[in-house]
Amino acid sequence: MASPTPVAPDLAQFAQQGLLALRAFMPARELRPLRQQIEQGLGGLNAPGRARSALAQLPAFQQTTRLAGLIRVPQLQERLLSPALQAAVAALAGRPPGAASSTQLLLSLPRAQAWSLDALNWHVDLTASASAPVPGVQAFFLLADVAPHGGATLALAGSHRLAPEALRALRATLRAGCEPEALAREFGVQVVEMSGRAGDVFLMDMRVLHTPSINASTTARMMATTRFVMTA
Repeated sequence: MASPTPVAPDLAQFAQQGLLALRAFMPARELRPLRQQIEQGLGGLNAPGRARSALAQLPAFQQTTRLAGLIRVPQLQERLLSPALQAAVAALAGRPPGAASSTQLLLSLPRAQAWSLDALNWHVDLTASASAPVPGVQAFFLLADVAPHGGATLALAGSHRLAPEALRALRATLRAGCEPEALAREFGVQVVEMSGRAGDVFLMDMRVLHTPSINASTTARMMATTRFVMTA
């Protein structure tokens, strides 16, 4: 797999935004069998006694968690992780990562609901000072095309650089409801939707605020994630 290692401009972008998109990092054709397995699992939720309609009404975070427990793909981690990915993570963090965590599916069902930023589960996976080295990198894999407003993970690019007081104010603003323009104006952060084509990979500083989002499209969102925590 001829995947690039980030070069200097990418390193600067990652330091500034805490997020980097690696477009077409994985060959889309290699993901087709994996998608077929997921589609079979989702199809099984329509069987009698399987409450797909109830799942579709759950909030985004709860739905993603439930679906990850219901649908299993053998050797998911081995099929997605590669030396090229680990090299990219090491380049962004400035040092080799520890062992990757178990790779998890991130699935969400389409729902008849308008897309918005309201009532989402903004969180960080690691807490560390903005001045500290990158504590960990989380990879998000697009297993199928994910359209804008199609349930992709959202990240607040630049939130990893905020001081504690500003971060608390940002969290309060998110809970109260806000528009992306207001977040950019008041806090200097940008809402980035991890949408794109099958084979794209996003790498995120684990201090960045992020959340599952509403899938307002007509197709299921198929992504996966794994985390690399730095050991030194």
